[in-house]
Amino acid sequence: MGDSLRTRQLTIGLVAGEVSGDQLGGALIEALREALPGTRFVGLAGEHMRAAGCESLGSCEELAVMGLVEPLRHLPRLLKLRARLRREFLARRIDVFVGVDAPAFNLGLARWLKSRGIPTAQYVSPQVWAWRAGRVPGIARSVDAVLCLLPFEPRCYAGHPVRAPFVGHPLADRIPLASGRAAARQALGLAPDATVVAVLPGSRRGEVSRLGADFAAACSALASRAAGPVEFIAPMAAPAVADIFGAQVASSGAAIRLLDRQADLALAAADVALVASGTATLQAMLHGCPMVVAYRLAPITAFLARDMGLVKLKVFSLPNLLAGEHQAGETLVPEFFQQAVTPGALAQALAGLLRDDAHRSVLRERFGTLHRELRQESARKAAQVILELAGQVT
Repeated sequence: MGDSLRTRQLTIGLVAGEVSGDQLGGALIEALREALPGTRFVGLAGEHMRAAGCESLGSCEELAVMGLVEPLRHLPRLLKLRARLRREFLARRIDVFVGVDAPAFNLGLARWLKSRGIPTAQYVSPQVWAWRAGRVPGIARSVDAVLCLLPFEPRCYAGHPVRAPFVGHPLADRIPLASGRAAARQALGLAPDATVVAVLPGSRRGEVSRLGADFAAACSALASRAAGPVEFIAPMAAPAVADIFGAQVASSGAAIRLLDRQADLALAAADVALVASGTATLQAMLHGCPMVVAYRLAPITAFLARDMGLVKLKVFSLPNLLAGEHQAGETLVPEFFQQAVTPGALAQALAGLLRDDAHRSVLRERFGTLHRELRQESARKAAQVILELAGQVT
């Protein structure tokens, strides 16, 4: 296969799920293009992937559906989209398919393409370490490789016929180890000695609808009990999310300044952060920002996840999961799930972090250790695996 590929341009198909997947896909495309100039990319993309040179077959936001039950009402649309992508990828004669996150959508597409002789990979392991470990055999039938971003994930695939290398996390490579607080505050027009809280209620509309009102109310409560003035800044992942959270902020009476994206600047500038569980918790950790984490699912999803025992984890935020690898039971950041997410509880946890300078210093040191562990030149390592699948070993 490798010899035949060398006679024509390599074409890689990709499908990314929402904003975080688009960022990963963009970095991967850049690394692949550097390793093998002239490679062509086509797929479901966002702004980062398009900027890196991916021909777009649609927006990655089409896959921004959260939960166990919620995607069911989107099923007809998603099945139609998957069928269209099958046709598009075959017509363009892709040599490799890479699903970037969004495993519920991508693994089914990957299995179909693999059955047609196309090598397939999943970039970002499904969270089999958290729930439904029985999915691993199905994943192994769907893809030739799973590119693991977290150090504890490869062992989930041990004994199964699939490659599962730890490639590190691209965010850890992109975010510098040294704090850029002074520059970030200057860029955002914040005083060097201000008390700053970053507020990240989520990148999905459903997420913000469930968490945003309590986040805004928590900021209002914190402002009223703080010893001095507090600056609240909220980077918004997309205009639709900003519209929802802006209305929630207005109803709460909180003084929160909404930013157009700029999450990296906000987290670098902040003393502490209030964050929806997900990639943003890792982003906060990599910026050395102590945080309070909240997670709220739709009621039916929460019932299946916790009450029916589908989720076995005692903690759910990435900083706590990574810390637990080094010391069992260690938790670095406070977490609030479902009914425990209340304005009072969130405000109290944030106030405790702001009062305790020594604890914040310890957290920043631990975050730095974890940052270095994840810093592996991830995109380059992932690109190498993709090129090996395509028979293009460089």
